[in-house]
Amino acid sequence: MKKALGETALGFQHVLAMYAGAVLVPLIVGEALGLTPEQLTYLVAIDILLCGVATILQIVSNRFFGIGLPVVLGCTFTAVGPMIAIGGQYGISAIYGAILVSGVFVVLISGFFGSLVRFFPPVVTGTVVTIIGITLIPVAINNMGGGQGASDFGSLANIGLAFGTLLFIVIMYRFSTGFLRAISILLGLIVGTVAAAFLGKVDVSPIADASYFHMVEPFYFGTPTFEWPAILTMILVAMVSLVESTGVYFALGDITKKKLKEKDLAKGYRAEGLAIVLGGIFNSFPYTAFSQNVGLIQMSGVKSRKIILITGIMLITLGFVPKIAAVTTIIPPSVLGGAMIAMFGMVIAQGIKMLSTIITDSQENSMIIACSVGIGLGVTVVPELFVQLPSSVQILTSNGIVAGSVTAIVLNILFNMLPSKKRQRATAPVVKESAMNQG
Repeated sequence: MKKALGETALGFQHVLAMYAGAVLVPLIVGEALGLTPEQLTYLVAIDILLCGVATILQIVSNRFFGIGLPVVLGCTFTAVGPMIAIGGQYGISAIYGAILVSGVFVVLISGFFGSLVRFFPPVVTGTVVTIIGITLIPVAINNMGGGQGASDFGSLANIGLAFGTLLFIVIMYRFSTGFLRAISILLGLIVGTVAAAFLGKVDVSPIADASYFHMVEPFYFGTPTFEWPAILTMILVAMVSLVESTGVYFALGDITKKKLKEKDLAKGYRAEGLAIVLGGIFNSFPYTAFSQNVGLIQMSGVKSRKIILITGIMLITLGFVPKIAAVTTIIPPSVLGGAMIAMFGMVIAQGIKMLSTIITDSQENSMIIACSVGIGLGVTVVPELFVQLPSSVQILTSNGIVAGSVTAIVLNILFNMLPSKKRQRATAPVVKESAMNQG
């Protein structure tokens, strides 16, 4: 009994470590798309449930899928900006059509993705992550003011709650360590919501209206629609997420002393692809390995897959209870905005961290980053720039994230993958000298 309680506590600790990241994605996307409280509650609930399903798909290894490591999956923040952009341009049905296709794409390429990774080195993935983080900041700023179109937008109460929440998160991050630091965002949201309640800015009716149990419903938001720009965007997001997950797999392989083979990686990618497909069917999100739980495993020293299985079961159970999901939907936009600054800022910081190791390697890498970020941010700010181009070309230019990503991929091939005359000239004297010595 004591052992079971201990395992349950360890499993719940993993839930807490990933919970803020898991629920913030549906809250941010749902708020941006103008969903009703009832729809938002469903979105949060189904997301939590499928986080559990996706996690179990990875840890229960078989011949077809599952990497068999203590990995926790959650919705990727990389997809937030693209999903908001797709929803704003084509509607919510196009989001799920794109997610479905990207999931099938990941399943199909899982066997040979290892050979495609060379097209996504740190200079490309770091640039993509940086662009995504930058394009998300306006969403955070709008929420800090109370939400776009709010009657009290920019009021002292909203600004005070936003910066108060952000300040609390910063203080927690500065003066706490370990697990408390890991859940600083979650604690900031709780404290900010309590403060907002005293100001009369919290409406608890969504909790009262939510049921205690519901069944999941395929295509809750309607039949998916398929738009090429949206599909291409989500495929790029999926590829970047796979690269990030690969790093998590190797980190966990090192922690658990398991040597990963190519077939293990393929099964891990396939499990993620299946999770993304389920996200498309049940109107949730793309899923990826969560690095914060890797830190928790390293900190606690508990590497058992059984603990992560308990985490997955807990998430599924929580997902069947809309009443719990509704609790997260009462967070005021200004409080959410304060937390978003920290979360989205961390996305940018992660991108910069990925770039910092390679930006000084060569001037070519600097040029790749400069052009890609410039194009990505420019198209985001001025989306009408390429409206005169043919629609087939606009697939690559209508979205800042796609435009920046494609620029990074093409320039990386041009500068770092094609044969270089400069390198040939550098090696020529060596060849000549070698021939003379032989003579």
